[in-house]
Amino acid sequence: MKKFRIYLKERFSVTKAYYFIGYVEGNNDLYTSLQEAGYILIFKPTFKNKDGKLKGNCDAELVLQAMIDINKYEKAVIVSGDGDFYCLIKYLREKGKLLTVIVPNREKYSALIKKSAQGMITCVNDLRNKVEYINEKTP
Repeated sequence: MKKFRIYLKERFSVTKAYYFIGYVEGNNDLYTSLQEAGYILIFKPTFKNKDGKLKGNCDAELVLQAMIDINKYEKAVIVSGDGDFYCLIKYLREKGKLLTVIVPNREKYSALIKKSAQGMITCVNDLRNKVEYINEKTP
């Protein structure tokens, strides 16, 4: 994530990088690491659903923050392949406030993103050599 943050700054001049994440007790090392890498963390409480899976959906928080800050940035870089962000991406594009959408996987992201961000999509797959963590301690 540190290399990815550097990439965002160098490639897209991102000065503020929000990271929306569900808060889980005991993950403080992760949160500290992300903050040290330069991310501003926005926490959402988590809960276990009826199947016992931990949930902490942060979609609304990302949309809300993008709208709260809309007059504080030139253009937004959205990192997600989730179609739930279709309306935000469409709106930002219409207002000239969208720089790019970075999708985690070229092979698997929403058709709504393909439609709303056509020609403005960057794939993490293509960035692998720039942002991949290589553990040099492993033989």
